[in-house]
Amino acid sequence: MEEDIKPPGKLRVGLTYNLKKDSFCGSDDTEAEYDNIETVYAIREALERYGCGVQLMEANADLPKKLSERTADIVFNIAEGTRGRGREAQVPAMLNFYGIPYTGSDETTLCIALDKALAKRLLSTYRIRTPRYRVVSNENRAAGNLKFPLIVKPNAEGSSKGISGISVVYDARELEALLDRNFDLYGQDMLVEEYIAGREFTVGVLGNGRDKRVFPPMEIVYLKKERFNIYSFEVKKDYEKLIRYECPADIDGKTESEMMRMACVIFDALRCRDFARIDFRLSEEGKAYFIEINPLPGLAPGYSDFPMLAQFCGVGYPELVSGVLQSALKRYGSKYILKEAT
Repeated sequence: MEEDIKPPGKLRVGLTYNLKKDSFCGSDDTEAEYDNIETVYAIREALERYGCGVQLMEANADLPKKLSERTADIVFNIAEGTRGRGREAQVPAMLNFYGIPYTGSDETTLCIALDKALAKRLLSTYRIRTPRYRVVSNENRAAGNLKFPLIVKPNAEGSSKGISGISVVYDARELEALLDRNFDLYGQDMLVEEYIAGREFTVGVLGNGRDKRVFPPMEIVYLKKERFNIYSFEVKKDYEKLIRYECPADIDGKTESEMMRMACVIFDALRCRDFARIDFRLSEEGKAYFIEINPLPGLAPGYSDFPMLAQFCGVGYPELVSGVLQSALKRYGSKYILKEAT
């Protein structure tokens, strides 16, 4: 699977990733953040379409040795890391250690963004509106004066891990039972925040600085109205039956502009690079609330939100992948211009 690349005259791109192994230990969403090999192949095909030579580099125990051999000019990184609160930083930290350019945000940004409460705390200094929240541990479960209903999620997970149809609780008894379950399954602190009833949106950002492009909000529309609707792990697995995506969203210009402005502020405040996706809830009163940011968004074609949002905005999959790489190249001062192979 992992072949060497030494094509003369071509940009040599390493592609780092973590694969789903179907090892269902613990919760059924254990590998939710990892990619299928089909996604890896799709990214490779997109890069090859723009004249790149691609080396597949699974982020396993052999990766440090492969990186030390310096067979790539730049790395296209989609690796999520293997364990711990700072796992998304593992590959970028190694790339920085070896002085290898790479796409996407650096290890510091990825660590902060994965810790939902830490990101919210930092962004509050930029006056970014977010639901009232608390972080609770197994030893200290006090939710303070938060008002029910509350939504409970692992504080340092992505891809809706730990978010399910039972994640919204309506009283202290339900909260205690859910915390028991989640601490057992995920073994980490929980973010408890006031549930914002309303509509759900995501905004994509591609590029850096003056070249940054902010895609207009895409709405996740629930086909069946429940007591509450959340973009859970189960919904994402069965999205074709449970939701539809609308872009441009049916919202007024002021609300659209506010979400795009907030997304831009968040992207810059956290020092994101090249691409990211930011999630919002729009309350029944019409206020946009920041929920979380993913500076390492999924790129599964036909499934992940970021390429779907880009497609709605006229950016096809190969163009999106090459756009991420071109943004990184320019950021590193490279004059290499990606051109679609003829």
